[in-house]
Amino acid sequence: MKENWKKKFLFIWVGQFVSLISSSAVNFAIIIWLSIVHGSAEVLAFSAIAAMLPGAIIGPFAGVYIDRWDRKKTMMLADTFVAACTLVMSISFYMGHESLLLIYVMLGLRSVGSAFHMPAMQAAIPMIAPESELLRIAGINQTIQSISSIAGPALGALAISLMSIGNVLLLDIGGAIIAVSSLLLIHIPNPKIAEKARASFAQVWGDLHAGFQEIIHNKGLMWLFLFSTIVTFCIMPIAVLFPLLTLNHFHGGKWEMSIIEMMWGVGMLVGGGLIGIFKPSFSKVLLINCTYILLGFSLGLSGSLSSNAFYIFVGLTIIGGVAAAVYNACFMTVLQEEVRPELMGRVFSLYFSIAIIPTVLGLLGTGWAADAFGVNYLFIALGCVIILIGVFSFFNPSLLRLGKIKKERDANPSEELL
Repeated sequence: MKENWKKKFLFIWVGQFVSLISSSAVNFAIIIWLSIVHGSAEVLAFSAIAAMLPGAIIGPFAGVYIDRWDRKKTMMLADTFVAACTLVMSISFYMGHESLLLIYVMLGLRSVGSAFHMPAMQAAIPMIAPESELLRIAGINQTIQSISSIAGPALGALAISLMSIGNVLLLDIGGAIIAVSSLLLIHIPNPKIAEKARASFAQVWGDLHAGFQEIIHNKGLMWLFLFSTIVTFCIMPIAVLFPLLTLNHFHGGKWEMSIIEMMWGVGMLVGGGLIGIFKPSFSKVLLINCTYILLGFSLGLSGSLSSNAFYIFVGLTIIGGVAAAVYNACFMTVLQEEVRPELMGRVFSLYFSIAIIPTVLGLLGTGWAADAFGVNYLFIALGCVIILIGVFSFFNPSLLRLGKIKKERDANPSEELL
C-alpha cells in the first residue's frame, strides 16, 4: 500500500519547498512593513491574533472533515483558498487601500485555509510512508522549512526593498500554484472509514468526542499536550515580537531583522538535518524535554543581553532554532505513532486549537506588556517559564513512558493502557 513512497514525497517536497519559500518571503515582508510603518508591538500582536484565532476556533471541526474527506483534495483546496486571500490583499494595495482592518480580515481567512491544510498534510504522511521512516521524514520536512526560513527572510527583505508590498504578495500566489500542481501528480491514500463525507451536528460532535477520547485515554499524550500548550503560549508572543527586539533593543534595521530570521532558519536547518540523518533511537520524549530547556535558555538569555551584543543574540537565535526543529520533528512523530490513522486529522486539529487559543488570549496582554515594560523583559520572563516546563517534564512518569506505550500495546493488544 505504501509503494513508491519516496517518489511521492519527492513531488510533495518540491512543491512545498517553493511554496514555503514564497510564503516565508511574503510573511516577513508583511512583518517589515508593519514594523516600519506602525512600529507597535500591539499592531504585531493583533496581526498574529488575526492570523491564528479563526483557524484555532474552526480547527477541531476542520479535523472531523479532514478525516472524512480526501486529504489530497483538502490540501489543494486549502492552498487555493489561501492564495485567493493573498490576491485580495495584493489588489487592495494596488488600489491604495492600505487598511489594517483588511489585512487583519485576510490574515484571518488565510488561517482558516491553514486550519485545513496543515492537519491534512500531517495526517497524510503516515498513509504514504512506513512507520519506521516517520521521524526521518519529520526531520527532512523540518529541514525544508528551515531552508525556507533562511532564504525567505532574505528574499522578503530584498523584495520589499525593490518592490511595493502589493507586488511582493504575488510571490505567495505563485508558490501556491506550484504546490497545488505538485499534488496533482501523486496519489495519497485515505484510511477506510464508514462515515460519509457529510455529517449531522450529532455526528460531528461524536467525531470530536472520539478525538478527545484518543488524547484523554493516553495519559502520556495528555501531559504532552498540556506541556506543549504552555510552551507554545510562551513562544508565540516571543516569535511575534522578535522583530521589535531587533529594532528597539538592539537598534537594528530591516537587514538586521532579516539576519535574525535567517539565523533562526539556520538553527532549524541544523536541527532538522541532524534528525533526518541520524534518526535517534532513544526516547523522543526525552529529546522534547531537553529542547524545552535549551529553547528557554536561548530566549531568556537573549532578553538579558546588552544592546551592543547583537552578534551574541544571533548565536543564541541559532541555538533556539536547533531546539525548535528537534522539538517539532519529535512531537509530530510521537503523534503520528500514537494516534490511529482514522483519527489523526481531528487529533492534529485539536492540538493546534488547544495550543493556539490560549496563546491568542495571551497575545492580547503581551503586546501591551512589551510596549509598557520592554520587549527584552518579556523574553526573560517567558524563557524562564519554558525552562521550568522542561525541568518538570522529567518528573512525569506517564510522559516518560509515552514512547514505550505503543510497543507495549502491540505486545499486549488486549490490555488497554491508560
